Amino acid sequence: MMHIKVHEAYRKIVALADSNLIGEKFEDGERQIEIKPGFFKGEEKTKKEILKILKDLEKEDATFNIVGRESVETALEAGIINEEGIMKIDEVPVALALM
Repeated sequence: MMHIKVHEAYRKIVALADSNLIGEKFEDGERQIEIKPGFFKGEEKTKKEILKILKDLEKEDATFNIVGRESVETALEAGIINEEGIMKIDEVPVALALM
């Protein structure tokens, strides 16, 4: 399962993370990421539900913050990101996308 939260700002900011990573912090040399519940913990959804949401949001002016194996794989499948846009921090895949 994954958590998705859409923040409304001057554009939509979409936070998507694997459920088991919420509240965790990862470091790898100079890079680090903290999966803060306030930003990432939204509604827990299935892959099928997330795919639909991502495809709908892709049409809007949105930024995507994606963390975790399942979340990154789902974003790849939805066409939000590509393989070249994925980095790893302490073996955790992370991707950012601006539509």
